[in-house]
Amino acid sequence: MTNKLKNSYKTISEVVKLLNLENPKKLNNQSHTIRYWETQFKQIKPIKINNRRYYDQKNVDTLLKIQYLLKKQGMTIAGVKKILNNSNLKIDENNKKIISSLNIKYRLDKINNLIKNLKKD
Repeated sequence: MTNKLKNSYKTISEVVKLLNLENPKKLNNQSHTIRYWETQFKQIKPIKINNRRYYDQKNVDTLLKIQYLLKKQGMTIAGVKKILNNSNLKIDENNKKIISSLNIKYRLDKINNLIKNLKKD
């Protein structure tokens, strides 16, 4: 691998540090979380070389979005999938309000569907 490639791509352990998924009480890092998210979100596509994963900046940004929506906004995986499939959001201080409103809209839609199903019974 060239130096340019090494600098532009991050290993899974580097991404764990960026996402602050390290657990000081455990000897191993939380890379299983990232690998699980790979199975759930089609937007995460690391390059695999010799059984090692390498993430470009687009993948890291997507992982940051997923982490924010799941952990900070309390959304479900299904809700995050809807948002990632329907928009190209950038997570920063200015856009947190937009994401919060999308989260509220998603939850209201979910409640509305539950009410409709209750009325059918």
